[in-house]
Amino acid sequence: MIWKPSQSPSNPAPVTTPSTEKPSMSTVPIPSSLPDSSRTSASSSSEQASIGKSLTIKGEVTGSESLFIDGRVEGSISLAGNRVSIGRNGTVTANITAREVVVMGKVKGNLNASDRVEIRNEGSLIGDVVAQRIVIEDGAYFKGGIDIRKPGQKGEELGREGKESGKMEPVSASTSGSAAARA
Repeated sequence: MIWKPSQSPSNPAPVTTPSTEKPSMSTVPIPSSLPDSSRTSASSSSEQASIGKSLTIKGEVTGSESLFIDGRVEGSISLAGNRVSIGRNGTVTANITAREVVVMGKVKGNLNASDRVEIRNEGSLIGDVVAQRIVIEDGAYFKGGIDIRKPGQKGEELGREGKESGKMEPVSASTSGSAAARA
């Protein structure tokens, strides 16, 4: 029997159309130097840019996507609402403004995170931190001040409160993040 458009087959064969196929997932290559927990959260984000080991950038870095730095950056980094990760080989001499900052390499500069800052055990940070949350792992090096902000709190409000109540004190830890984490 020849099928004609006006006739419908008695047992129609399943038709695979692009709308019924499983959607393909686009993946972002994640550097192998990131631990498993970082790969999961980074791959769930829409995009992540990378600065490789052999690259050096001098100047201002701005944008609207997350950034992984395994090279050298000097200047300023402003990626508000996104994540900045400094890899084990990364060396950053810059003030960083982002939603989240993860330090596994070396950073000299102030960090301003709207959510959290994490200094991993192999990481080194010399500079002040302003964030809602901070994690300093054992073995990390940190020298600077910590300013913990509540959600929605502005810098001027905190500056007055911190100075009046005596809560703002620089914290320094060299071989263990325990002392800094207690502050």
